[in-house]
Amino acid sequence: MISDITLGQFFPGYSTLHKLDPRTKLILSVAFIVAVFFANSPVSFLGLLIGVLVLVKLSRISFSVVFKGIKPIIIILIFTALINVFLTDGAGEPLVDFWIIEIYTEGIVRAVFMALRVIILIIGTSILLTYTTSPIALTDGIESLLSPLKKIGVPVHTFAMMMSIALRFIPTLVEETEKIMNAQKSRGADFTSGGLIKRARALIPILIPLFVSSFKRAEELATAMECRCYRGDKNRTKLVKLEYKSRDYIWFCAVALFVTAIILLATLPYSIGYSGRLLEIIFYKI
Repeated sequence: MISDITLGQFFPGYSTLHKLDPRTKLILSVAFIVAVFFANSPVSFLGLLIGVLVLVKLSRISFSVVFKGIKPIIIILIFTALINVFLTDGAGEPLVDFWIIEIYTEGIVRAVFMALRVIILIIGTSILLTYTTSPIALTDGIESLLSPLKKIGVPVHTFAMMMSIALRFIPTLVEETEKIMNAQKSRGADFTSGGLIKRARALIPILIPLFVSSFKRAEELATAMECRCYRGDKNRTKLVKLEYKSRDYIWFCAVALFVTAIILLATLPYSIGYSGRLLEIIFYKI
């Protein structure tokens, strides 16, 4: 399970998404998130699924790698779905009415939509950002987009560097956790048997060496940055300057059309329903 966590990992490649400007991918990620939260019908979610599959195909990243990253959030998905199933009130008779448990059709539909929304959101944003963008490029992109805030004294460079380092250290901490767990297992530790409380207690011996290792790595990173005379963005130049190219503008237009289509598809079933009702009234009067 630990090795399945792919959040923050970068997979080098030469796909179309890899070649995009990091600022373009950041803007497209925001637009994709907007489209995901606008979707509220089966047709719109189908459009999002098709869009995600196209992104995965264009990124040239294996589907097994992409879907392996969903495994760590399965428990969260199940918990969220159950909350929506049992706590959603609907109109009419419930499908299940036992003791204090009432399950309505609306609750099941909302649970399915919520699970799909989370899965699509994670896959889409991961493909657009961490999987196809190096930490250095991501830092430059964030700093460039937020550069107008420098005029009001916001430390944009420091903020971008902090985010980049945090994303970069996620795979490192995952690898370190796996090493510590393997070392504990070789000494007879058991992390799989027993109930939830017992498993939680078994993880305590992992936390202490993990925290020690994390602080040690942070200190080594700080020392390395000081040795290289790092002083933030003061008198700092760029080896590679970010410039928008024709493919970036093509992606801007394509994603704008995609978001517009998703918004229209989200309202399409209701429009059809209203139109059908209007036609019934017209034909009834005739």
